[in-house]
Amino acid sequence: MADHIKIRPATGTWVVRAAGAVIGESKNALELVEGDYPPVIYFPRGDLAMAFLEPTELASTCPFKGDASYFTIEAKSGPIVNAAWSYETPKDAVAAIKDHIAFFSEKIAVEQV
Repeated sequence: MADHIKIRPATGTWVVRAAGAVIGESKNALELVEGDYPPVIYFPRGDLAMAFLEPTELASTCPFKGDASYFTIEAKSGPIVNAAWSYETPKDAVAAIKDHIAFFSEKIAVEQV
């Protein structure tokens, strides 16, 4: 793994809310810390209401994690575009985040409860 990336189990229970609605809750979330960036919580797909997440055409590449795909959340108040991302086939060094989704904290509430 790149020395500047650390992945560990996120302590406690984590909740993700979109426009006030709970999209997921997990005791199995992962915390990814990359360099000086704030920690990012990755939720297992099985702990999310995937029916509310629609894949988008947006894609990006991280030299350390791989190719990211994005999701729009279909909230009652309207779509929250490109609010979440996932590494479908992450690089071996960060394989733990496979089948997990992270959320942009500027758009979605991610909280430890």
